[in-house]
Amino acid sequence: MKRFLASVFIFSLFTSGIAAQSPLDTARVVAADTLLKKDSIQIKDTILQDLPVSRMPDSLLHPKFSKEWGALPAAELQKELMNQNIYFNFSQPLTRPHAEKVRQVRGNDLLFYYLIFLLLTLGTLKTLFPKYFSDLFRLFFRTTLKQKQIREQLIQTPVPSLLLNVFFVLTAGLYACLLVKHFKLAPETEFWYLYMLSCAGLSAVYFIKFIGLKISGWIFNMQDAADSYIFIVFVINKMLGIFLMPFVLMLAYTDGNVYSFVFFLSFALIGVMLLYRFLLSFAAVKSQIKLSPFHFFIYLCAFEIAPLLIIYKGLLLFFNITA
Repeated sequence: MKRFLASVFIFSLFTSGIAAQSPLDTARVVAADTLLKKDSIQIKDTILQDLPVSRMPDSLLHPKFSKEWGALPAAELQKELMNQNIYFNFSQPLTRPHAEKVRQVRGNDLLFYYLIFLLLTLGTLKTLFPKYFSDLFRLFFRTTLKQKQIREQLIQTPVPSLLLNVFFVLTAGLYACLLVKHFKLAPETEFWYLYMLSCAGLSAVYFIKFIGLKISGWIFNMQDAADSYIFIVFVINKMLGIFLMPFVLMLAYTDGNVYSFVFFLSFALIGVMLLYRFLLSFAAVKSQIKLSPFHFFIYLCAFEIAPLLIIYKGLLLFFNITA
């Protein structure tokens, strides 16, 4: 026991001595870590955390809904709901949407079929009366010396002569109508109405000329000269109706430079045909009566050029009035 107490006493003395020899180290200073740097990548958040939310006003709080809905009858309540609907305007009259934007299609299908009809008509006449066509071309191009005999043969076949005269009126009327529409001389006039006017005008002009020449020949006792002149006029018209057919086809479906070229070429053809008609007429009439070139020129100005100018002026006045 004494030995144990002595051991405890010695141990306590030893530990207190060690504690006295270990004072606090004041020289030791903890330095801050200089390698730690501030994060420069991090950017301030610019997104608003709380965004304002636009709220739609309650449609039931609209001033129009100020009535006591519960007190309304069922039919009146239904009518009021339909009138106050914000998506369907039941209170307004019925309207057709885009009614003013209906596409108007104006095609040339009817003109195309009519041109086909004219071509078939010409082919049918050529097939039914081949000898008449052969004699007509021989007389026109002066390829035979039997001019008088061929003339008598053509006069003795009135049916193909009448049909070719009608064909000339149809072709020349369509040619004039296409030119009037292209140059916008009558922009408000309907195409087929204008075409009927052109055909009627040509028919009236040549019918009046035919009657006038017949009466003049009977009055002045120059029936043979009048008949010769009438025959030459209508022969040239028949050939002109045939020659104008290709130009009518091109004028109907071309534009730009091609149209201008075709127009001037057709105009030159008409001028050459009229000049050729005047020369043939003068030669035929001079062989039967005494006629100077000056008097024949006066006749041309009075009975050929002046009526055309009067008709042209009348058409301009007519279209200006109707427009």
